[in-house]
Amino acid sequence: MTYAAPLKDMLFVMEALAGLEQVSAMPGCEDATTETVQAVLEENAKFCSEVIAPLNRAGDTAPSFWHDGQVTTTKGFKQAFKAFGQAGWQGVPHPQEFGGQGLPKLLATPCMEMLHAASLSFALCPMLTDGAIEALLTAGSDEQKQTYLPKLISGEWTGTMNLTEPQAGSDLALVRTRAVPSDDGQFRLFGTKIYITYGEHDMADNIIHFVLARTPDAPEGVKGISLFLVPKFLLNADGTPGARNDVHCLSLEHKLGIKASPTAVLQFGDHGGAIGSLIGEENRGLEYMFIMMNAARFAVGMQGVAIADRAYQKAVAYAKDRVQSRDLAGSPGPVAIIHQPDVRRMLMSMRAQTEGARAMAYVTAAAFDAAHHHPDAAVRKTNHAFYEYMVPLVKGWSTEMAIDVASTGVQIHGGMGFIEETGAAQHYRDARILTIYEGTTAIQANDLVGRKTARDGGTVIKALLQQVRLSEAELAAHGSADLAAIARQLSTASSALESVVDYVVANIKTDIKGVFAGSVLYLKMAGIVLAGWQMGRAALIAQQRLSDNLGEADFYQAKIGTARFFADHILSSASAYRSAIIDGSAGVMALTEEQF
Repeated sequence: MTYAAPLKDMLFVMEALAGLEQVSAMPGCEDATTETVQAVLEENAKFCSEVIAPLNRAGDTAPSFWHDGQVTTTKGFKQAFKAFGQAGWQGVPHPQEFGGQGLPKLLATPCMEMLHAASLSFALCPMLTDGAIEALLTAGSDEQKQTYLPKLISGEWTGTMNLTEPQAGSDLALVRTRAVPSDDGQFRLFGTKIYITYGEHDMADNIIHFVLARTPDAPEGVKGISLFLVPKFLLNADGTPGARNDVHCLSLEHKLGIKASPTAVLQFGDHGGAIGSLIGEENRGLEYMFIMMNAARFAVGMQGVAIADRAYQKAVAYAKDRVQSRDLAGSPGPVAIIHQPDVRRMLMSMRAQTEGARAMAYVTAAAFDAAHHHPDAAVRKTNHAFYEYMVPLVKGWSTEMAIDVASTGVQIHGGMGFIEETGAAQHYRDARILTIYEGTTAIQANDLVGRKTARDGGTVIKALLQQVRLSEAELAAHGSADLAAIARQLSTASSALESVVDYVVANIKTDIKGVFAGSVLYLKMAGIVLAGWQMGRAALIAQQRLSDNLGEADFYQAKIGTARFFADHILSSASAYRSAIIDGSAGVMALTEEQF
């Protein structure tokens, strides 16, 4: 089967939960009318299912390859990327003054989800380019913006993010790439960068590398890192690509998944220095790079939602087709395995977590739009704080969830799930990287604990929990047995989360290792509770629309049933997380190094 975008659910979440009408009323977002949004999503779904999705399997079996410093991508990728750029998909959220469409992040997010669901490997190229565009918009000079943004937004050129090095890993304080100033105001870069997604390929006319490096007099540590723009091809006077710059691909990594995405080792400066220009001010590179990373982290969260949905679709199709065993209640012959209770439980788990993660991410995207476009400064500030708190959850919880969902998809296929030809295994392998790149789950969790919870005494998350309680009251007051059950589970879960927040704030200074021992569990717990909150809101709206006889009864009944499952089977784990975080930290530190 190919990919079918879940447009009905996407539109419901955008309109009912994320407040599309309110977003489109803000200055700069007026083009995002309901009619425009629906048209854009339908066209994007068609492009992703017809052009990109058919390349997914080919990318896994015949991935990009390196020869003599050149990278050839999977057959069909180059043509598809050209069509992607010409259709304007790279420019959906970017400014009109540079050739973009200037549409809100709330609309760009489902487009992003569909692209990643169609082919994770293909979508990584435009994803990294988006990050490069954001970094230039924030810190680039007027000349850099005018020179590079139109080409990046059109898809004629692509962007990369060059952070880590062999000795550095995630510790960017150890970056050693050098940037030596020249008399012409440029810099010459020398060093090796690893894990560079689409660091070399044949899909665009130029590749613009964004590179962390140190100038000669830079202080040690992260305070001495600057950001440089280094094109693969230097530009002629008329702005067209000219001579090859001194940056070359030494090799590609051989990976568990996302095989069609070329992950390059890049060498800068073997022949006199790679010529680059400083972005912004010296020694502020990590600050600028975090702009790219924050955009990329949200996008990786959407990769989690996307691959989970793709795995769910495949599992449902298989469960409906695979005839084996009799119905437990009795049947004259074998039935499709979707009749078996445990298969239904697994499918519901896949569906509920995917829908919860989607809702959480879209609501977060709407907050980004409000943080940038709302006319009221206080509202902008509140939404900015909400968005900053949510990014580690969108990235961390959604990607951890995706691995579980993709693994469950393999389980539903049984032995056939372990066979590559079914495609279920590819989703599992592709999903496995998502909790690692752009900051591991522990890095997201450390950010959530340190910067997003302890620093403000839990102010942001406690304000969110007040909103959760308002939803709990609405659910409990409705009179529906399903909504009342969701309200009970949400109440218990939110109280458990609040007690964990209190624990973090109270103990961060006196028992820092004990607090951080539970950081990933806190991230998962917060993701479950806040996704469960969105599922509860969705159930409430669905019930109201059923009561009002607005049509789409099957969809709304399914939404309520899925939300009830999320509450009973997923939200219910919050109390266990609370115990593990508060009472279990000692066990994490119980053994000495020698005892391991």
